[in-house]
Amino acid sequence: MKEVRKLKMEHTSIFSILTIIIVFSDLHFLNTEAQLPSNTTGYTCKPDPTTYPCQTYVFYRAISPNLLDLASIGDLFAVSRLSIAESSNISSPSTPLISDQSLFVPITCSCTTVNSSVSLSYANLSYKIQSGDTFYLVSTTLFQNLTTYQSVEAVNPNLIPEQLDIGDVVIFPIFCKCINITQLPKHSYLISYVFRPSDTIDSIASRFGTTPQSIVDINGGNQFQPSETIFVPVFRLPNITQPIYVPPPPPVSIHEDDGTVKGLAIGLGFSGLLLILVICLWSYREMVGRKRDGVKGEEGIIQVGKRVQYNDNKEMEVSLLSDVSDHLDKFRVFKIEELIKATDGFDDRKVIQGSVYQGSIDGMLFAIKRMKWNAYEELKILQKVNHGNLVKLEGFCVDPENANCYLVYEHIENGSLHSWLHGNKKKEKLNWKTKLKIAIDVANGLQYIHEHTQPKVVHKDIKTSNILLDSNMRAKIANFGLAKSGCNAITMHIVGTQGYIAPEYLSDGIVSTKMDVYSFGVVLLELISSREVIDEDGRVIGETVEEILKCGSKEMRETRVKEWIGDWESDYSIESVVNVMTVGLACLSKNPSRRPSMVDVVYALCKSDDNLLFDVSQESLLPRNIIAR
Repeated sequence: MKEVRKLKMEHTSIFSILTIIIVFSDLHFLNTEAQLPSNTTGYTCKPDPTTYPCQTYVFYRAISPNLLDLASIGDLFAVSRLSIAESSNISSPSTPLISDQSLFVPITCSCTTVNSSVSLSYANLSYKIQSGDTFYLVSTTLFQNLTTYQSVEAVNPNLIPEQLDIGDVVIFPIFCKCINITQLPKHSYLISYVFRPSDTIDSIASRFGTTPQSIVDINGGNQFQPSETIFVPVFRLPNITQPIYVPPPPPVSIHEDDGTVKGLAIGLGFSGLLLILVICLWSYREMVGRKRDGVKGEEGIIQVGKRVQYNDNKEMEVSLLSDVSDHLDKFRVFKIEELIKATDGFDDRKVIQGSVYQGSIDGMLFAIKRMKWNAYEELKILQKVNHGNLVKLEGFCVDPENANCYLVYEHIENGSLHSWLHGNKKKEKLNWKTKLKIAIDVANGLQYIHEHTQPKVVHKDIKTSNILLDSNMRAKIANFGLAKSGCNAITMHIVGTQGYIAPEYLSDGIVSTKMDVYSFGVVLLELISSREVIDEDGRVIGETVEEILKCGSKEMRETRVKEWIGDWESDYSIESVVNVMTVGLACLSKNPSRRPSMVDVVYALCKSDDNLLFDVSQESLLPRNIIAR
């Protein structure tokens, strides 16, 4: 009986211990569940125009190996590398980064309605899916938990996460928040920051120059989990202390007093000399043997082993053709003799404009552009675009004699828009309907290269002389000689035509699609008025339009518009003209981020007969509602 009682007591003790373990396990599990981030699908907001949208920042860390330069990070977040450099206390946008280097990346935060009942606060970033990508991997690696896969699914309801294709464009909502009016006196920005296991509220407050209580107040608590995005309120952007980039050391020099190294160098040099001598003797014997056997290839070419040596300028021709080898199957390769015959030896009477000649080949007319060998970038861009409002490239030719390249385009019958507005065709008047159709054609062409190419293409030289009109007076964008594939770049080589150049490109060399939008705005106002973009007094056309649209009364404004346009016709309404003028002026905003996209411009022009509401203020030149959705 004692043994049985002892056994029962042992079972009871074991049961009690197991019960305690289970209870504590449950308590730990419940505690863990309570600490999981609750904002997996994003942060709700109220669509208040006084608060949203706003510019704010995310705290980001450079990643090895693909995101160790500002250009790559800028492309990821669709901002210029100069803006990241200025925000992050980096002296030059081209400075290499080190892994885990701290950065402030500017983003535009908006309050977007995801469904009928929920609005989320995030920056809308587009990302093209690559091999192996998933919502989860991109969110946690490239975007470093600044969003979640649940939020990505919420804002991309038409995409199935398990059925993504390479090239699919996905919106990744980067978590952010805007300061409201009540918070403005104390703070200017809410920086998006991903909480790390080693972080504390005090350490974050110290890093960003704010107070722990401010962080608690903004986030509504003090319990944060690793990988959770929190918002750090700051009055001004903190000054990040950046590491000093040290270039790799030069090769170690060999000192004369180092006997061992000197001896090794002499030995290697002697061995190398013997090797060269042996190769020369072998090569000489091979050449003699081939000459004796009379081994020759085609005329002008002597084959030596597997190497081909070209007489005259053949080596140059092979080099030039190798640069465009990827495009040989995309375009017709013309012979220089064909082009010489087509243009009567590039006779001056065949000049269309500048270095562009008209030529006839096999009964078809072409526009032949002669240029020095710098056509690789232009060919690379033209081989991936195909749109009715872009001049089509038919082929090219390489001339080894003068190291020239010739681009052969389709011939556009009615010449440039500039000649219709200011040149030899000025007397042939364009009516309002034709002008509006031309404007929409150009806008459609720009929308295509901005939105439907990857990476996006920036034309960089939009002006009326680069807009051609076909036999039906439909417009086509020409001359991609300055075009840039890829946005948010910085260049020190500023090229363009005075009056059409965007201010941020002229001052800082920033290349983006918004510089094309600016140039289009100039073209649009030039098209409406048939006036030069800079008048005799040196005033740009946008300043004149701004003054007209800010006239006090409607009657005065209409009178000024008719005077500015000149030959007024009855086939269009004054409201339609004012609407289009306002679209053009909106494109000329000094702040690139406040200019409309070409998608919005196309829509606005197509609806130009509607009474759109714009707010043309002296500071921003930005439309209040460029489109009426």
